[in-house]
Amino acid sequence: MSPGADPGLLLGPGPAGRWDSERVSGPRVLHCADGLWRMWYYGRDPAFDRAINLPTGRIGLATSEDGIAWQRIDGPLTRGAVFEPHPDPARFDSGHVGVSDVHERDGQYWMWYFGGSQAVQQIGPQSVKGIDLRPGLAQSRDGLHWQRVEGPYRGALLDVGRPGEFDMVFCGWPQVVVGDEGWKLYYHTLDPRRGFCVGVALSDDGLRWRKHGEVLGPGAPGTFDEQGAATRTVIRHQGRWLMFYEGVRKDGYRSIGLAVSEDGLAWRREAGSEPDGSVFAHAPRGSGRWDAFAIGTPCILPMPGGELRMYYIGSNEVAGSGHDELSLRHQIGLAVADASDPTRWRRHGE
Repeated sequence: MSPGADPGLLLGPGPAGRWDSERVSGPRVLHCADGLWRMWYYGRDPAFDRAINLPTGRIGLATSEDGIAWQRIDGPLTRGAVFEPHPDPARFDSGHVGVSDVHERDGQYWMWYFGGSQAVQQIGPQSVKGIDLRPGLAQSRDGLHWQRVEGPYRGALLDVGRPGEFDMVFCGWPQVVVGDEGWKLYYHTLDPRRGFCVGVALSDDGLRWRKHGEVLGPGAPGTFDEQGAATRTVIRHQGRWLMFYEGVRKDGYRSIGLAVSEDGLAWRREAGSEPDGSVFAHAPRGSGRWDAFAIGTPCILPMPGGELRMYYIGSNEVAGSGHDELSLRHQIGLAVADASDPTRWRRHGE
């Protein structure tokens, strides 16, 4: 990236022949105990199943000395990936996978991921392949070689809801927090009647989960999150819980909003500094910027010295495309904020 050319942009698609040569998305970043920065992310190459109209596919790894300049690492699987769909068509993750959280615990990595099958289902007037998303868990000693932890729902940790429930379509993008009161797994879904909603499940050990229910739904009419709250990261900050979430406008544009909670279960929205009420907005419409259509999948890391980092994906505007996922160019960026005011963010390089 040349200075000032693309504020915020850190990592684009990989070279031809790699698993991530078409798109990169969903960064999950750790500053690890060995001092190295590691980023797991998902993406795909042009040969991946085009009927699955999502940014997911396979998962890979990049490393960095400073969390800014990243080097792709070749994994042991297809075209350099470190994790990919399961070959058993009966499993929940046989069609595609995406990473959504990684923890370093007791000398190994725990990766919460999500996947969909090869099934086609009807969502309103549309037939959609692979949208039956469920969360899974895998573990690794080196971040490159992963072993799935078998869950009770065709390998998954949670099942989708019953017909009529808010999460009957999918349970995707799991993120886990651990506190004195136990484990919480946040996920989001699409309620066909209302929009995107965030749910939570609870656990005593991180392996066996019970659903608690919906904790954040769509915003008010006319707001940046009128169509709902989607991907998110929850962190503990200055005595309370913060949820940075991807808000979806009625026209599909996406920015990052903030909700706060005392217990991680009851949430209230907090106004941001952007004109639309978000805390971090997509670049101006018509600007041609790499993140002028959507900003999403926030990953928040507190830094020494009082700074917060937000790794995120941005996507461009594409005229006349209907903004279907495969027409958009997903890339990975970075924004920063002062820890004293998490409602104001600026792109790295601005």
